[in-house]
Amino acid sequence: MRLISRRTMLAILAGMSFAPAVAARADTQLHVIEIDKMKFGAAPAEIHVGDTIVWKNIDLVKHTATARDGSFDIDLPRKSQDSMIVKTPGTVEVYCRYHPGMIMTLVVTA
Repeated sequence: MRLISRRTMLAILAGMSFAPAVAARADTQLHVIEIDKMKFGAAPAEIHVGDTIVWKNIDLVKHTATARDGSFDIDLPRKSQDSMIVKTPGTVEVYCRYHPGMIMTLVVTA
């Protein structure tokens, strides 16, 4: 039987200390937010870190889903969609760069 040296054990433990502190949730959700008639659809009631948001532009003009805090900026040509994975908790105001009156608020929990 071979024993692990003290140096090897310390290296293993040091490496483990740099592992991610937050584990991903196993039950992530998919949320679809439609953009139509110059409006964002209703924000999902519950959004968690790790969930996916699909931004679906069914309008006849180009839009964006842009976070005021700069955490995301999704360009959505007419009749297109794109998705993102939610990475951080908090409250984020979202607006369209082309139509600044289009706003919504997302509340993300850990």
